[in-house]
Amino acid sequence: MGELPLHYFRNVPTPVNQYSFFVGANPPTSFNPDPRYPTIQSTSFLSPFSFIVGDVTIGNQTFIGPFVSVRADEGTPFYIGNESNLQDGVILHGLRDRHFEVGGKKYSVYIGDKVSCAHGSLIHGPAVLEDNTFVGFNAIVYNAWVGEGAFISTGATVTNGVKIKANSFVPPNATIDTQAKADSLAPVPTTEADFAKAVQRVNAEFPPAYSLYFGKNRCSCGLACG
Repeated sequence: MGELPLHYFRNVPTPVNQYSFFVGANPPTSFNPDPRYPTIQSTSFLSPFSFIVGDVTIGNQTFIGPFVSVRADEGTPFYIGNESNLQDGVILHGLRDRHFEVGGKKYSVYIGDKVSCAHGSLIHGPAVLEDNTFVGFNAIVYNAWVGEGAFISTGATVTNGVKIKANSFVPPNATIDTQAKADSLAPVPTTEADFAKAVQRVNAEFPPAYSLYFGKNRCSCGLACG
């Protein structure tokens, strides 16, 4: 079939692509033999071309953007809270048998409520992002605990077992790989704190909006077709 002319897509009232994502149990392996299926609240939204496997819990009103990969097939379990957002191209993965304990339970990756992970960021367990944290474009959090309200700027790396205090600011492209560096961080500037709140508010509108958009003509097979 030839390429459709642009005018074909004008005033199309519903999406013309299939609404497709992959959600499934982790494949059995020697190190993770028991298949577990994700638990995802119906008020959250999974974008097309997102991939979620294993023991993953996703709370209410959370937005999972296109091309997000959430693989609890090695490190496990993962938790993603309420009103958080994983934007386009975010990756979540974890190392086998490496955990942080939150609320008396061990997690490979724990993401709290109203957390924003911006486009292209990598959260690799063991990792904890407490409530209201912001992770910038292409930033990396690996083997680290990020306190509530912290702001990790574009291109920064937080690793090596450090704990970032609440409301700390990690500058652009910084590498925070010692606790001394983590303890020396300044508070989040007002401009960045306001930006993080605005990003979270914008993305909080996407789950109900996209659910209506894609669900308008969804058929029994689970696809929305034009």
